[in-house]
Amino acid sequence: MDISVFSEENFNTNDWINSILKSIEHKDKKENYTMSLVMKLQLYVQQVNSALEQTSQQVLVSLPKIMRDTENLQQDAALLKEKLIIVKDEIIKIENDTGQSLQSLQKLDKIKSQLTEAKQGLHESDNWTVLANDLEEVFDSRDIDSITTKLLGMQQSLKLLVNVADYEDRKLQLEGLKNRLEAIASPSVVLAFTSNNIDESLMYVRTFTSIERLPQLLKYYHKCQKDVLIRKWRNQLEIEQDEVVTQWLHNYYDILLSTWHAQSKWFNQVFSNQPTVDSLINIYVDVLTSLDPSVPECIDAALKQVSDKLGLLYEVKQITKQFAVNMLNILDQVSKDKVLPLLQAIYSPLVSYVSKYAAYEQANLMQKLSSIKCIKDELPDTIQALGFSLSPVLDAAQEAKKRCKEITENCGYCGLLIALRAYFLGYVDQYKITLRQIERSRDIKEDWNLFQLCLSLLQNTGDVLLHLQKFEKDLTATILELNESDNIINYKYLLLNNSERREYESLVKCVTEGTQLSLLDHVLVEFNKLCYDIHHTMYQVVFAPISLQLSVLQSPKIWEHINESLLGNADLPDYSFSPQEYITQIGQYLMTLPQHLEPFLFRDNPSLSSALKAADEEYNNANNVEGALADVLLSIIARALCQAYCDQITSIGELSNSASRQLAHDIGYLENVLGDLGLSLTENLRQVMALLKLPADQYQSQSSGFSARYVAAVRQMRNITSLDKHRKVYV
Repeated sequence: MDISVFSEENFNTNDWINSILKSIEHKDKKENYTMSLVMKLQLYVQQVNSALEQTSQQVLVSLPKIMRDTENLQQDAALLKEKLIIVKDEIIKIENDTGQSLQSLQKLDKIKSQLTEAKQGLHESDNWTVLANDLEEVFDSRDIDSITTKLLGMQQSLKLLVNVADYEDRKLQLEGLKNRLEAIASPSVVLAFTSNNIDESLMYVRTFTSIERLPQLLKYYHKCQKDVLIRKWRNQLEIEQDEVVTQWLHNYYDILLSTWHAQSKWFNQVFSNQPTVDSLINIYVDVLTSLDPSVPECIDAALKQVSDKLGLLYEVKQITKQFAVNMLNILDQVSKDKVLPLLQAIYSPLVSYVSKYAAYEQANLMQKLSSIKCIKDELPDTIQALGFSLSPVLDAAQEAKKRCKEITENCGYCGLLIALRAYFLGYVDQYKITLRQIERSRDIKEDWNLFQLCLSLLQNTGDVLLHLQKFEKDLTATILELNESDNIINYKYLLLNNSERREYESLVKCVTEGTQLSLLDHVLVEFNKLCYDIHHTMYQVVFAPISLQLSVLQSPKIWEHINESLLGNADLPDYSFSPQEYITQIGQYLMTLPQHLEPFLFRDNPSLSSALKAADEEYNNANNVEGALADVLLSIIARALCQAYCDQITSIGELSNSASRQLAHDIGYLENVLGDLGLSLTENLRQVMALLKLPADQYQSQSSGFSARYVAAVRQMRNITSLDKHRKVYV
């Protein structure tokens, strides 16, 4: 029976009894089990009572003994306290009796120590002299071990002669002797380091360490390894004279990698307590910056022999980058600050070429542009060639952007922008040449072919604008990525000098901070201006026949014919007049304009739309509905027509009343034509028409409210006398 539950703090009698009887189903069994359980519990109670009684008896029996032991301990403690008091009194008495004697002993001990030191100093001084004299003979033997032993003895003596008057002189003398030892050992040291002899090198490490010249030994190692690696570079150039510079670099970088692994292991064995990485980094930095001939000299010589200069620089850059990555893998656990000088030394040959990247890229792009033959003998062929040229032109620009990443890690972005601007401006010149061809072909006669060529050229220019804007966004996005990227290697500190780095950082900052900066600003301005010029030429082509027809207004014959035909019929109604030929020609010409615009402006044409909006702000107000741009163009032509009409009318010398009514009827015909096109007369021409219709005797009264300029002009050409001339002035 488990009675451990009785000792629990949260023991509950009812719960315990219920849990015991829960598993018994029949009532008889429960009663029997309960009786048995009660008997067991009674037995446990008897056992516990018996155990308690026995324990109590044992405690009562042992209490007298415990009391006696406690009294004995108290007596012993009291005796010990008395003895300690006696001892303390004795110690105080001894201190009082022997205090002066102890002070005397201390003084005597100090004097003894001083005498011992003086004796040792005299001995070491004598030993210094003996060792110095012996060294002259040992130096003649050139026995490095013997010389080292003597020098160590002198070095030990010098430590004990710190307080002598000629300590500094002795110190200089010792340093001179160490220099002599170093001079004797240096050929053997160089030979041991050059041949990678571990045993001899370890012997020299022990020797130089003992004479406190280990830093000087490390300098020997640095110089030896530098000379070995530079000699390997020269030997390689002699052996591989027929190879290209990229092969030289690839092979030499392999040598540097294998040498690093070998020397790292060797250095750890020989200079076990020195930082291997720091020493090797210093050696490699010194080697890479001391190569003769230098890497830039080799690259310059190679560039003179190849036409694809960027291709060569790309190969050199890839080889250099691969070597740098391999070194970074080796130095994975080394801090960036320590690795930076090595990376700068590795990439230093490329710095000058990144500076010249703009010139190289511009020359390459201009060469590609010259290979794209756009100017043809026939004008339609030229415009068609310009349309086809956009794709290769943009492909070349994208390739340049890619090359900038591959060759300069985008550090040459400022140079790329310079090259791209010159490249696209050269492309603009192709369009300007074509426009001049159109202007030379322009005539005063109706020429719809030339008009459509202008529209085609304008559409091509708009297509260029759209793609340039997209390309500019791509350039901007790349700069933003540069600012957000967190590369292990920060190339701007490796490939750019200080001034170029400031320029590069300024560019990135301007783009990142959202400054209004157009990377291809001048290019876009030139293409916008080109759109304006093409649009103006197109307008002149369209307007030339209109100008030709309007010029007949200056001929007196046309009005004389009107006067003769209507002689004696001055009171004919307006419907008796019919429009003259010049205005009907203009009307018919205007009615044909929409059908010539339809292939371009009556359908979705983003390229032409972009060009028109760049050419004239009025197109920006057009609704995004079909034909809206055509309506704007027609309104521009109609407005110019009305203004030209007004200018021609005001230049007419003289009009009879009949001719005046005829001219007004001509303007009315033009108004109907424009109305059919959804356009209207300008306010100026409308006023001129109204003034032409006014009866001469009512002209003065009914012309009020009209433009004074047109009122005076029409009155003069109609020979209407101003009332002001006959008005009397009364005083």
